[in-house]
Amino acid sequence: MKFGTKVIHSGLDTDPSTGAIITPIYQTSTYVQKKPGDNMGYEYSRTKNPTRSALENSIAVLENGKFGICYSSGMGAADAIIKLLKPNDAIICNKDIYGGTYRMFSQVFSNFDLKFKYIDLTNADNLTNSLTDQTKLIWIETPSNPLLEIIDIQKIKEMVQHREDIIVVVDNTFASPALQNPLDLGADIVLHSVTKYLAGHSDLIMGALITNNPSIYEKLFLITKSCGAVPGPMDSFLALRGIKTLDLRIKKHCENAAKINSFLSNLNMIDKIYWPGRETHKNHIIAKKQMRDFGGMMSFTLKNDSFEDAVTIISNTSLFKLAESLGGVESLISHPASMTHASIPKKEREKHNLSNSLIRISVGIENSDDLIDDLKQAFNKITKKG
Repeated sequence: MKFGTKVIHSGLDTDPSTGAIITPIYQTSTYVQKKPGDNMGYEYSRTKNPTRSALENSIAVLENGKFGICYSSGMGAADAIIKLLKPNDAIICNKDIYGGTYRMFSQVFSNFDLKFKYIDLTNADNLTNSLTDQTKLIWIETPSNPLLEIIDIQKIKEMVQHREDIIVVVDNTFASPALQNPLDLGADIVLHSVTKYLAGHSDLIMGALITNNPSIYEKLFLITKSCGAVPGPMDSFLALRGIKTLDLRIKKHCENAAKINSFLSNLNMIDKIYWPGRETHKNHIIAKKQMRDFGGMMSFTLKNDSFEDAVTIISNTSLFKLAESLGGVESLISHPASMTHASIPKKEREKHNLSNSLIRISVGIENSDDLIDDLKQAFNKITKKG
């Protein structure tokens, strides 16, 4: 089945009680049982809800996975993964990860005797010198947030194939299953902030985990049922609705991003552009190998690396809304160092090339000419000021 058909039909069944073609919102906390343990598959909505189950099945199929679990946020999903570990376990992460993930690792879970190490995984060979007997998890974002770094998932997995005790996690939020399927490349768990491209309309907060490993699934399900970070049926319904247009939306995101890349490439004040579709991108070849297109996320820096100029630009766009988050139908613009990645200490940001002028854009599905005109007038504020 082609992806464009999957997003419409996968994981969804006609409602057996009414024949409704759209999954109903089962807005209930509990379910009547004939006798203890004799139920219709549902007993309490923290454990399981029919609307949520339909969404979990749908996302699992999109990722070519067998098991899916949804959470009340992307960070709730990440939290569940770390709870698979024990004190003194070590986690290796790529150095460029979402600031909220870094904050959770450094300010919360580091207090539980878990050891986090951040290295450059764009060269998979760098993994060799960091592996120890304590290493139990490798955390990958590809494309990464906010520098759009690309990591070779298959090679990373091959390098730890001999270690059955190591779990490889891939945060697939930036690519979405429309562009990349990490399970097919060897990942053990795929993570999504469903808030972003999967739901696609900036109207809900949700996370998801997908795996093909029944043992990992059972452990995650126990954690989820016990700790309770689950989404409600209304948000699950909205996510199901959003998924139906994922294929169409992603194609437009990618098309617009390619045009904006061309526009930015001709601006003298631009220093670097971070987008895996550029042939000059360090791992462009790997992106071509493991992705079907290059996505709608892009970052760039200014030659003068001026914080003030960056703020002027992001404060003067009209169609590009100044806001955190990404992946919605509308275009967004942000300043990672002071917004999404502010929780990372300045020295760490500088070490990881999160410069003062770095601007991140989530390219929406508006008309590309209008988006380019909006960026032009914002950049003109800099030239007029000068």
